[in-house]
Amino acid sequence: MPMSNPFSSLFGKSPIKPMQDHMTVACATADELIPFFQAVIADDWGQAQVIQRRIAERENEADDLKKNLRLHLPKSLFLPVPRTDLLELLSMQDAIANCARDIAGIMLGRKMTVPERLQPQMLKFVQSAVDAANQALKAINELDALLETGFSGYELKIVENLIEELDDREHVSDELEVTIRRELFAIEKELSPVDVMFLYRVIEWIGELSNRAQRVGSRLQLLLAR
Repeated sequence: MPMSNPFSSLFGKSPIKPMQDHMTVACATADELIPFFQAVIADDWGQAQVIQRRIAERENEADDLKKNLRLHLPKSLFLPVPRTDLLELLSMQDAIANCARDIAGIMLGRKMTVPERLQPQMLKFVQSAVDAANQALKAINELDALLETGFSGYELKIVENLIEELDDREHVSDELEVTIRRELFAIEKELSPVDVMFLYRVIEWIGELSNRAQRVGSRLQLLLAR
């Protein structure tokens, strides 16, 4: 006969699985940026539009999951982790999906092109930001196991290592951002000033995507330290 989970009987329905589901959708939204940028670089605006719509749909799905979790998150004192911490973590997760939506939206809306000189670095930069988001997802997906072990033991070490790797990925993204900004500065006189302004903005938002992923890890780290 299977034994019941003592935490489940004490706390009731755990909010951890809905948190993981939300993060999964947020990262799926960010994942779409890779084929989106490939379509932009290929000057395939029809495909870019298809992917942008998919990004918007996934971001809406993440919003729905966020709202549902906020409405149904128990106010009991017996939550496995503080309610305010979960709500802050949820907001940080949601920011990943929002950032991906904003990047695709502005690029499609203006039909922004990426100068040929920047294209290889831009693809690496986007990939690094998406990698950071997915590394944060790996850490969030360990929350249920952490709960089972009372936030201690070997499982705690696994999550600490995942967060450390997330910090490393975010640092790689920062370095790529510096490189691509330098490359853009070198050629900006050859481009329309308005195009340059929006390219810098997109670069900033891609960097912000990895920053938001890193903040998810930082918030999780604070939660573990309580």
